[in-house]
Amino acid sequence: MDAQGRGRAGDNNVDPADQWVFDPNTGNYELRLDHAGQAPAQPSDRKAPGTRRAARKPGSEGGDTDTRPLPTQRGRRDEGAGSEDGERPSGGRAARRAAGNRTAAATASGPVGRRKPKPKASGKKKALYWTAGVVSFVLVAGCGAAYFVYQQLDGNISKVDVGVENEAVSSGPVNVLIIGTDARDGKGNSGYGDAGSVGHADTTILMHISKDRTNATALSIPRDMITNIPNCPTKQKDGSKKTIPGENQVRFNTSLGQEGRDPGCTWRTVEQMTGLKVNHFMMADFNAVKELSTAVDGVEVCAAKDLNDPKSHLKLKAGRHIVKGEQALAFVRTRHAIGFGSDLDRIKMQQQFLSSLIRKLKSSAFSSPGKLYDVSQAATKALTVDTGIGTAGKLLDFGNDLKKVDLNKITFATVPVLDNPKDAATVILDKAKADPLFAMVRADHALAKGKKGKGKKSAPVQKAPPEQVRVDVTNGGGPIGSAQETVDWLQNSKAAKLSTNAGNAPAKLAATRLEYAPNQADQAATLADWMGLPKSALKKSAQNAGARQPMKLILGKDFKAPGSPIEAPTETPDGVQNVNADDKNICAK
Repeated sequence: MDAQGRGRAGDNNVDPADQWVFDPNTGNYELRLDHAGQAPAQPSDRKAPGTRRAARKPGSEGGDTDTRPLPTQRGRRDEGAGSEDGERPSGGRAARRAAGNRTAAATASGPVGRRKPKPKASGKKKALYWTAGVVSFVLVAGCGAAYFVYQQLDGNISKVDVGVENEAVSSGPVNVLIIGTDARDGKGNSGYGDAGSVGHADTTILMHISKDRTNATALSIPRDMITNIPNCPTKQKDGSKKTIPGENQVRFNTSLGQEGRDPGCTWRTVEQMTGLKVNHFMMADFNAVKELSTAVDGVEVCAAKDLNDPKSHLKLKAGRHIVKGEQALAFVRTRHAIGFGSDLDRIKMQQQFLSSLIRKLKSSAFSSPGKLYDVSQAATKALTVDTGIGTAGKLLDFGNDLKKVDLNKITFATVPVLDNPKDAATVILDKAKADPLFAMVRADHALAKGKKGKGKKSAPVQKAPPEQVRVDVTNGGGPIGSAQETVDWLQNSKAAKLSTNAGNAPAKLAATRLEYAPNQADQAATLADWMGLPKSALKKSAQNAGARQPMKLILGKDFKAPGSPIEAPTETPDGVQNVNADDKNICAK
């Protein structure tokens, strides 16, 4: 790992929350720090109604405080030293106070020309000001968090060079890999996880944010799923590079930590599995959920029954509760007291907690600059990221790009799996459900149930049984051997014995096409369902077909393999577990 040091912000004698000062000229809060050795500036008495704050009394100690510009104010410079009466030239805080005082005095003797002051911002608008630097969807380690990173928190952030450095802001869809490690090193982690763990990927979520930033999908990846891990180039502590050999048919969680693998190895494993290109990663440990849940004054969770898990030390009565600190960590680590006691049940607990935390972060968590500061500190101290977002400024840009997604358009889902017949302690990918799910996300479709339209819909076509589906298959642009492969699949997997390999098509087609007659509509409906064909692929002729005349399926250049949908679905595939982040009625069972 190539991590930078963690710094500290704030002053030993000053509450950091009191150092945030609202600047009406920019509509933002600024962090103001006193020069070393100076006493904090004392406010002076008000001289006249209408003034915002009177100028400093002559002879008062110390000059005005320095202003550290937020990232939105980059390029400004602090002005020179104070003048004889203790004021600073234009741009300083004292100068603005003095100018306000002179204006008030002039107003007492007669009207003067001046710009009308801005109206006071509403509470909702203030919240927008305070959350200008939000990284909206950082979900971490069996926990979740929205990380709010201001420039003075830059030293808190650690980073790892994974050999890929993407721009912080992208014009296309964004895929963020969220990793929670079970490593026991680090403050507050010694009592958790396996004593000998090298820091595996205990919790992994791939967060996909759509190109238009209208929706987000969070895919939870089961840690005990058997998968293949590719070769992984890593950067060692001494700066040298080392490639960790890949492994086949191993637990997904070993993509991190095992054999010296870094987050880049998990990154590449997820890309290979889903076909999605990862833009950035964020990683945290057990302590993250404790610190962050405490910083937001607790997270509401729900239990449908009494929960008592001696392994995670969670004890909750049925009903709603506010959990934070150790209790919050126990909640997201619990699995033995719910469902079948599996990791899949624990994922559901995590998704409930994450959804509630996001709701909290998007509401009362930012009711004051002090609260924002607390959340910022808790989040960034627990955060490790890739070098593409390895500074506060880059994280700020990244967060501003992602914060547009509405809460009710965030969906959590679990990558579908099946029991492993070879090992009861592990699971395997359910390709029949996972492939269309991944295709849906790759196509940037929102992972939500479709809404029923008000207009009349035509009655669905009754599907023919497999033994009646008669089709000639030709290859018009698919991979070599696709026609025979498809016929084998139809006959052996779907019992369509009347399917035939008709060789190569006379011409190449960009898109797969199914030609059928009106009296073959039931057969076409069955075959289209099997093949995942879009409506645009179905071409109905004007005349009915003879009794033994087959349909024609021409595999185009968009054909990948039999069973893989030609077009990505637009609704969540059946059987894929998913919850909406805005659903407040989810309770652990």
